[in-house]
Order: sequence, then structure tokens, then C-alpha cells
Amino acid sequence: MKKIALIGSTQYTDQFIACMSYLEEQGYEVITPMFDSKVSSELDVVSYNRALIESADEIYLIWDGRSIGTIFDLGMVFALRKPLHIWYLEERSIQNVARMMAGLPRQ
Repeated sequence: MKKIALIGSTQYTDQFIACMSYLEEQGYEVITPMFDSKVSSELDVVSYNRALIESADEIYLIWDGRSIGTIFDLGMVFALRKPLHIWYLEERSIQNVARMMAGLPRQ
């Protein structure tokens, strides 16, 4: 059975649940650090996330575009050469604020 890890911004609980449900219906084993409370310190969090990313066959991303923790996790996904799939990306960003203030179109 293929193992999928979900990473991303914790404020999107509904997106995480929807993605988990969809993937489980497809027959995948889904793991996500978001719903685990097995860690206490910041170092424990990134170590735990690394172990989940290492053990996964593929990674799904749900991200607000700002979470530093998710940026860190994405670096691990890159370093470990794991396939990445985007489930949800927040379109609003501080970069778009700067573009709009400068009279440029959003990206």
C-alpha cells in the first residue's frame, strides 16, 4: 500500500480532512503530523516530520504560502527527493499586496 504524508499549514483543517478522506478512499495509507501530538519541542516537531516524510512514498501539500514550518518541510521533501502533489495553495500572499500597491497584477 502506498503511503502518503500530508504537510502544510495547520489552519486548513477542513482541507486536510478532505484530502485525507479522498486519499483513503483511493486505498492509500495517509499520515500527517498535523493531527499527531507526539512531540513537545520544536526540534521534536521537525525530527518527527522528517521521519514521516522519509517513510512516505509521496507528499501532499496544503499551504498558506507563509508557514515557515512548511517551508522547512518542503526543504526536506526536496532533499529526500520525494514526489510532491499540491492539494491546496492559498492564493492570497504578501507578495501580491506589494504587486497591487505598485499597480501590478496579482500572480
